[in-house]
Amino acid sequence: MTELELRQSLLDIVARLEAKGFNHGTSGNVSCRIGDHIVITPTGGNSANMAVDELVLLRSDGTIVSGGIPSSEWHMHLAIMNAHPHVNAVIHTHSDCCVALSCLGKPIPAFHYMIASFGGNDVPCAPYATFGTHSLAESAVTALRNRKACLLANHGMIAVGQSLNAAFDLTVKLETLARQYLLACQGGAPVIISDNEMARVLERYNSYGRAPLPA
Repeated sequence: MTELELRQSLLDIVARLEAKGFNHGTSGNVSCRIGDHIVITPTGGNSANMAVDELVLLRSDGTIVSGGIPSSEWHMHLAIMNAHPHVNAVIHTHSDCCVALSCLGKPIPAFHYMIASFGGNDVPCAPYATFGTHSLAESAVTALRNRKACLLANHGMIAVGQSLNAAFDLTVKLETLARQYLLACQGGAPVIISDNEMARVLERYNSYGRAPLPA
């Protein structure tokens, strides 16, 4: 993709997040890698009227190349991209069910086998830190080690991917599982899948969607 195409794709993701009710007004932020730089939504950016030239281009050290003022969470986006070279897109939302669970300060356990699609037998919850700080960035980087998503305590969630669409799909999946976990907890204590079974599920996920090898 050209830079313009990537910028438009990012705006499309922002609009889709708004349409799903995951972000409202100026909440949440999205970024993607463009060569050695990242492009990120601006601070106070509203999905209803955001334009491609308002997106902010940053160097890996945080220097602004073009655009206005980046999202207040730019430290977090840059830290994740710098720490995890395989990540090309980061989505942060304040989606309702993820926020509700983040306020408990606990990971989402393996109540459903699809938790494995995030890389392990839980979705971690990063300890609370003030928004827009280096502390929150470090907390998120640690929580995302060997994971594709995490909760941010008393704040929201993050999903990462090799593309914007991959990160978006994981964002939708995480909010769905968060809602299902909350529903299950209303009926009692959910049965948690064993570590041994989750290891088998993880192994199957490694080949999920690929054509089977010939006999």
